[in-house]
Amino acid sequence: MAKARGKAPRPRPSRGLAASRRLLGVGGLGVAAAAYVGVDYLRYLSPTWHERLMPALWAALALAAAARAPFYRRWDAELRAAPRFVAAMALMLAAFLCEAISVRFVSAVMGLQWHRSAAPLPDTGQWLLLALNEKLPQSVVDLLRAHIITLHHYLMLFIMLGFSVLFDCIKAPGLGIATRYMFTMAIGRLLRTITFIATILPSARPWCAAARYQIPGHPHPWAQKYYIPYASDSDAIHRVIRDDVAYAAVQSYPGEYRPDWGRMSFLVDILRPTPGEGPSWYHLLKKASGGCNDLMYSGHMLVAVLTAMAWTEAYGGWISVAIWLLVLHSAQREIRERHHYTVDCVVAIYVGILLWRMTRFIWSARDASRARRLVKLDEVQNRLIHAAKDSDIDEIRGLLKEVELAGQEKQGVSQRAILAFAAATIIFTLTCVVLALTLTSDG
Repeated sequence: MAKARGKAPRPRPSRGLAASRRLLGVGGLGVAAAAYVGVDYLRYLSPTWHERLMPALWAALALAAAARAPFYRRWDAELRAAPRFVAAMALMLAAFLCEAISVRFVSAVMGLQWHRSAAPLPDTGQWLLLALNEKLPQSVVDLLRAHIITLHHYLMLFIMLGFSVLFDCIKAPGLGIATRYMFTMAIGRLLRTITFIATILPSARPWCAAARYQIPGHPHPWAQKYYIPYASDSDAIHRVIRDDVAYAAVQSYPGEYRPDWGRMSFLVDILRPTPGEGPSWYHLLKKASGGCNDLMYSGHMLVAVLTAMAWTEAYGGWISVAIWLLVLHSAQREIRERHHYTVDCVVAIYVGILLWRMTRFIWSARDASRARRLVKLDEVQNRLIHAAKDSDIDEIRGLLKEVELAGQEKQGVSQRAILAFAAATIIFTLTCVVLALTLTSDG
């Protein structure tokens, strides 16, 4: 009778909410992700149906998230994760700025004539794909060439994964996995910048720079002094190695254009602006795009691998296998279309995997609260046994309460603050989704 009186009934969610949780919890999230990629591919097969189905799919997903948000029980955990999320976002924006400056530098330092004349590096991966085109059935080759998934798809897949925390598909907080994703992305971008700026490699597309940039045709004075005189003369290279001194004089070329950028004028020598590229350094950087040199390693593949790693750890199942197959498809298409050399895609895959493994301290699918409860249970085990022998029900309840509290994090904030934060988070995230759709739709 005491047990019957002490056991409080659990509140049951409404049928609609329970159905939505069951739908997404038992593979529904994977179905939603596959539907998004499939429906978006209709833009190539049937543009009319794409225009009809894509807005309907996004409306259904947005309504499902909005309906579930008021019943989400872990907004307090999201609020605690918010400061680290903001810090990771700031780090990622700083990494992108550093990368954009470096992309412009490696694209402009050698001048336009070098881009036109530099031969692409021999790439055995490209040779292999061309050979397979001759051996495989045409239907398979067409599948390998198809633009099934691009950069914005991987970004949207991760946003869908983050939103699934509302339906208890992944472990809370959702901002925790978002923080890990952005922090890992920032570190990966910084490592990428250090890598491609260390040695300038020719593009697999020699016409790219002329089509994309307004850069001077001649090399920068730095390249004129330290590279150009020794690039093709074996005796000059031997002398540089022997004396370890750059002895050649700077050649006679037109002077460098030097606009007045105020405090940012130190970037003039790095970015090499031209009169037709706008009045400010920021306006020039917006045209940096993906660069025209080979940028070791692939940034597109880094995004794809981090998305696949996040899905594999947080959700798993058949959809994670499908995403990894799409990652491999994206890699071969990057090589096939000569956006990157094979080495760029290979390095991006293992760097992305290793970086994601190293940042587990930020967020992990493992239940840390369960581990804390087990530790507390070990501490009170002897007291619990003695209380059971003495039939002390109150002592047993008190000890079990201590174990349960050990697995919970302190809230420390008011309910009103949590509700305000929830509303702001939903609005901010939906805004990011709209911006990602409009600004990255071309990959």
